[in-house]
Amino acid sequence: MEEKKKVYMYTRVSTALQVDGYSLDAQKNRMRMFAEYNNYEIVGEYEDAGKSGKSIEGRPAFSQMIRDITEGKDPVSYVLVFKLSRFGRNAADVLSTLQTMQDFGVNLICVEDGIDSSKDAGKLIISVLSAVAEIERDNIKIQTMEGRLQKAREGKWNGGFAPYGYSLDNGVLHIEEDEAAIIRIIFDKYVNTELGITGIAKYLQTHGYTKKIRQNGKNEYFSTYFIKAILHNPVYNGKIAYGRRRTEKVHGTRNDYKQVCQKNYLLVDGLHEAIIDDETWALSQAKLELYAKTYVRKKDGGNGKNHLLTGLLRCPVCGAAMYHNTARKRKGNGELYKDYYYYACKHRQGVMGHKCNYAKQINAKMIETAVEEIIIKLVRKPEFADVMKNRIESKVDTLELDKEIATLEGELRRVLSMKSKLIEESDSLNPDDKHFDLIRSDLSDRIYALYDKIEEIEADLMVARQKKVSINTSKLEADNIYKTLMYFDTLYSKMNDEEKHNLLSILISEINIYEDKQPNGQWLKEIEFSLPIIGSERLYMSLDNGNSVECVTLLSKNEL
Repeated sequence: MEEKKKVYMYTRVSTALQVDGYSLDAQKNRMRMFAEYNNYEIVGEYEDAGKSGKSIEGRPAFSQMIRDITEGKDPVSYVLVFKLSRFGRNAADVLSTLQTMQDFGVNLICVEDGIDSSKDAGKLIISVLSAVAEIERDNIKIQTMEGRLQKAREGKWNGGFAPYGYSLDNGVLHIEEDEAAIIRIIFDKYVNTELGITGIAKYLQTHGYTKKIRQNGKNEYFSTYFIKAILHNPVYNGKIAYGRRRTEKVHGTRNDYKQVCQKNYLLVDGLHEAIIDDETWALSQAKLELYAKTYVRKKDGGNGKNHLLTGLLRCPVCGAAMYHNTARKRKGNGELYKDYYYYACKHRQGVMGHKCNYAKQINAKMIETAVEEIIIKLVRKPEFADVMKNRIESKVDTLELDKEIATLEGELRRVLSMKSKLIEESDSLNPDDKHFDLIRSDLSDRIYALYDKIEEIEADLMVARQKKVSINTSKLEADNIYKTLMYFDTLYSKMNDEEKHNLLSILISEINIYEDKQPNGQWLKEIEFSLPIIGSERLYMSLDNGNSVECVTLLSKNEL
């Protein structure tokens, strides 16, 4: 008896509708019948559900199949696909992959198209059809984009999930008031306070605002990325925008693409109601534009100059953040001599209507070095390590929570047992008993009451277990912060400027300085740490005029 040829089977569908429909099964059944008729043995099945055929990248099952072929996992002769379009729509990819397969003695059979690449005409037909498929895909894309553009011109929402603050009903956006209230807070804080995008994110989190979980967003917190997207989205001003971002091919690549923001795009009045009025919208966009100005970083030894303390250093007069700046000192003939880096109050120029008269410039290298040295001195002190250990231990005590969970689990077992007994009692009732209906009704009421009790206990149990998970997660985070602090000097010396800035931003809430340089040359007054270990308390490090650590004090919010 002739030995069966071994084959792989590959299926792909590009939309959720196709995944849930019959297309996948139709492909598989058709290919299995073909294999059986031709006495082929299917030794591997590969499936990419909901994946585009635009390119090979992004199709994990397809990539795995090609790896298995090149690594000789199975002695296969063919790869079966339903149609050539299931194998790929990019002509160059199709031909390149087919060549790779044939290098290892594997050919392609397109069952529905009747194409076999091992035949003389097979590869020629594949090259023609794959090119046609690519053109067809591009035409579909153009037609789809034209349809969306026309909907945008008419002020209609042109596809996708409804933006946060709105719901979608028959293609029309309607305000969701509970979400819209937070949208208004975001714009109000951005326009009418000094808070930036990061500050607003922290404000929402510390004030207990959480995001409604949606299909297109699983994070309950308002991230800076999410807030930035809200502030830039004209839909909240009652507009429909089209073409704000365009997908462009990365130069020099075949399948790499990136999204590029466009300066000119379609913007029309939408059919939906605005959440943000015109004046607030205009002010928010003016502020966004102001802070979006790009400053070219001066070169320092071939690397961009990072500003380690930007946003951490506080003005001693108005309390606003101090930002890094550069002054260029020149020789008498105007030739560039050197760049002078310094920190200054961001309000000294009267930006956004706020004016501060603190005009001093703090030498960047001097203040950054001082902060680094002080933190290193601090973490080397044994009492600092003791404070950290005590905070971790007190923060992760789950003894009471374990008792609560055990109590709830015991109560749940007791109530479940009662429910089972009542159900048994109800089932054993004698229908001929003259009080049968009354007794059964009474038992039913008691059983239903127990179901309510079970639901209540299970809810409490879920909350308690979630608290324990949260505490244990916090313990892991605290341990990592503790290790970072204990080895701060070693780690810090190996970091580049960007990594140093990121680390300091995690560890420090703010750095306070004196209005004037002290007689010993010291500017630093106090450092406030922002550590997950501490929770609702603040850790201050006060400095004496000897530029050394005077004390480490934990103060609760009520004591400040």
